[in-house]
Amino acid sequence: MSTSPSQPETETDTALAPLSKVVLFDDDEHTYDYVVELLVDCCSLSRESAFRCAVEVDLSGRTTVFYGTREECRRRCDRILAYGADPRLPRSRGSMKAEVQER
Repeated sequence: MSTSPSQPETETDTALAPLSKVVLFDDDEHTYDYVVELLVDCCSLSRESAFRCAVEVDLSGRTTVFYGTREECRRRCDRILAYGADPRLPRSRGSMKAEVQER
C-alpha cells in the first residue's frame, strides 16, 4: 500500500527510509587528538569509538563515522566540514574532508 504525497509521514515510513552514511577521509593536516575531538563533538561518538575511527582513517584512508537519514548525515557532515583547522599543527589549513554517501 503506498501513501499519497498529501498524507503525513508515519514513524514506519521514517524507519524504512534508506540510510545514508558520513565518510571521513584521511589527510596529513590533523592529529589523532583533533580527530577524536571532532568525532566526539560532531558525531556524538564515545572517545573510544572516535579513537578507533581515527586509527581506521589513518590506516585505510577513510572511515564511516555516522549512519542515519540523509538529513541527519548532512547535518553531521556540515559540522565536520565547519570544524576548522587543527590548532596543534601550523600546516593545518581547515577541517577534514567528509561526505554523505548512500548506503
